[in-house]
Amino acid sequence: MSFTLGQVVSPLRLAVLISGGGTTLKNLIQKIGMPDGSGQRLDAKIELVISSLAKAGGLEIARAAGIPTLVVPQNKFATPAEFSEAVFGPCRQAGVQVVAMGGFLKHVLVPPDFINRVTNIHPALIPSCCGPGMYGLRVHEAVLQSGARLSGCTVHFVDNQYDHGPIILQRSVPVLEDDTSETLAARVFAAECLAYPEALRLIGKGRVRVVGEGVEIAD
Repeated sequence: MSFTLGQVVSPLRLAVLISGGGTTLKNLIQKIGMPDGSGQRLDAKIELVISSLAKAGGLEIARAAGIPTLVVPQNKFATPAEFSEAVFGPCRQAGVQVVAMGGFLKHVLVPPDFINRVTNIHPALIPSCCGPGMYGLRVHEAVLQSGARLSGCTVHFVDNQYDHGPIILQRSVPVLEDDTSETLAARVFAAECLAYPEALRLIGKGRVRVVGEGVEIAD
């Protein structure tokens, strides 16, 4: 299914890529299921959930919601291009318009027809505390070690570098003096639960476009 930024779609057809417990997936499912007029409902349909690990807990969340699942282990493919096709080929077949990464820990090449159609959420304010190996509590430990007074989350379009690409939106949270990586993670995740659906909502409403290396959001 062809899709370009600026196009209004209802519902937005998604694939979600996971590697673990599926907390981001669960949040998106909850937002999709909210009633109209709630102010938080996401007008979307998750067509497919793809996991890089067969034991990922998020697969059970998807199955319980009646969403088709697929396991695509990176080590089963000889080249990055083959792994990319194994991920994005099924997305094409399912008519997916946007691929939303939610804790997907494998580097995958974005094919030309999915450029500016793959999103990710990172639990810090990019360009801080991001890049290879920066995931989970490691991110929040790095924030605390840096002495930063603010952290947060970043929703961005994915390119072929780790935690890089045009930023759609960011949400900040305070870093408290008595924070641990766990308490900071909980505060950031609460922000993520609002930020990611909002970014996808804006895309579905046709309000997002990429200009150069940045993003413009129309009124």
